[in-house]
Amino acid sequence: MNSNNAQSFSNGFALVGDIGGTNARFALWRGEVLESIQVLACADYPRPEDAVRDYLQRVGQPLSAVENVCLACAGPVGAGDFKFTNNHWVIRRESFRAELGLSHLLLVNDFSTMAWAASRLSEEHLVQVRPGKALEGRAKLIIGPGTGLGVGSLMPLPSGGWEVLPCEGGHVDLPVTSERDFALWQLLREKYGHVSAERVLSGSGLENLYRMSCQLDGVEPACATAAEIGERAMAGDAYADAVLEHFFLWLARVAGNAVLTVGGLGGVYITGGIVPRFLERFQRSGFAEAFRSRGKTSGPYLDPVPVWVMTADHPGLFGAGVALEQALRNEG
Repeated sequence: MNSNNAQSFSNGFALVGDIGGTNARFALWRGEVLESIQVLACADYPRPEDAVRDYLQRVGQPLSAVENVCLACAGPVGAGDFKFTNNHWVIRRESFRAELGLSHLLLVNDFSTMAWAASRLSEEHLVQVRPGKALEGRAKLIIGPGTGLGVGSLMPLPSGGWEVLPCEGGHVDLPVTSERDFALWQLLREKYGHVSAERVLSGSGLENLYRMSCQLDGVEPACATAAEIGERAMAGDAYADAVLEHFFLWLARVAGNAVLTVGGLGGVYITGGIVPRFLERFQRSGFAEAFRSRGKTSGPYLDPVPVWVMTADHPGLFGAGVALEQALRNEG
């Protein structure tokens, strides 16, 4: 990428996308702002190129106006072509670029874009849920319970930019810190064998936690889905609320462990589809205390670490824009 392409990007716009198993979200990225956001069903298009063409037609932009594209893809992204796990699309890098006439195509892991978003989101899109002081020059941790449990970190660069370090932190062992934790862990182990953090800290994990809590307590389940558990908790159902509280406490433990591992004294950013939906309840939970309530060494280490919840509507798209901007700047 030469400086002319970087300059054209700064003066115009790029196309960014956030593509999952079911939907593809597209937007134009101009001046650090998302424009013309649309959601298209992946099943409606034989190839991702067809979806891009249709999106541009819908928003009144010619294909020739787009030179730079960043797509956040659900799954591990390598240097080669990308095949989606949960839909039929394949992005063949060279043919994709050639067919659409692109100067630059950047593919990034979808959760990595959440980390890129955390590096640039303004205060209006962040809600602080744990006070503290973020240390300059230290890593930031991003964690997000949703369909799965995403974990990543942002490392500051000497140039002033950031490096996103994707990982598989959702598959660490689920921490056990109480007799009830242990009883639930035993039920999870009977069902799954290895008990990862994601077995509890995700949409399906919340359902696991509810069902196995009911099994442990001899309670007839009244909910079948994570949405129902959350709705009943918000409506005043004491049992569903207690399960949701346990979910938040387990999130605190896993997040705290991750901070200790990566040295994330730059702060923690929580995203995903669950916590922002129940933000007020999360703020009243025991998360903040459980996060630092540990041993004589780890407790003081974690005590000053602030925690925010990301409330932006489309952090994946925003992060794709930030990732592309930095990549072009580095190459320009």
